[in-house]
Amino acid sequence: MTRPLIGITSYREQARWGTWDVPAVLLPATYADAVADAGGDPVLLVTAATTPGVVARLDGLVLAGGADVDPGQYGAAAGPHTTGLRPDRDGTERALLEAALAADVPVLAVCRGMQLLNVTLGGDLVQHLPDRPGAGCHDPGPGLFAGHTVRCAPGSRTAQLLGESVDAHCHHHQALDRVADTLTVTAWAQDGTVEAVERTGSAFCLGVQWQPEAGQDRRLFRALVAAASRP
Repeated sequence: MTRPLIGITSYREQARWGTWDVPAVLLPATYADAVADAGGDPVLLVTAATTPGVVARLDGLVLAGGADVDPGQYGAAAGPHTTGLRPDRDGTERALLEAALAADVPVLAVCRGMQLLNVTLGGDLVQHLPDRPGAGCHDPGPGLFAGHTVRCAPGSRTAQLLGESVDAHCHHHQALDRVADTLTVTAWAQDGTVEAVERTGSAFCLGVQWQPEAGQDRRLFRALVAAASRP
């Protein structure tokens, strides 16, 4: 049986290896490993070099985490903590996402990916969670994940896949604020931060604020691959 082809969006960053220090196309290997472990064939989608027409050749799409979404995408100015913007990545990923949604290609949106999904559909973001009273720790520092328990909405696809709660690894300082009309919130952190959304009317379109690729739990990736495998 042919394994479904799952496109994963990528970073474009300056990188060093061996004797080289050059612009590179990057993706944490955990994403590709998670897709492969779940039964899919991962394909890297190159920022600023991939056109939305490639979606017609994919069976599923993963929007990976990464840098802050440019607030100009939702009509706001960048706050003092919104840095390292990647407008080329915003543009590439929005075009890919819009093509996937139009064709009802299964989508799993991770961290920044969930934020971009919300912005693309008309929502906006909290630019810096520590500015919100009562916000818990979602970013413990460079290279680290915060662990917390996420509560899932009963009856949602999220709950069907993960149960009433799940232990999550997260690393983000931004989050969903106004949720797009076509998205339904299906999970929350203990401090009320939106942790998962589902798109109304899509066969499979799920966004999570945490990093499911960081652990060994492959349930979300298996669900994406299963949706991508249907004729």
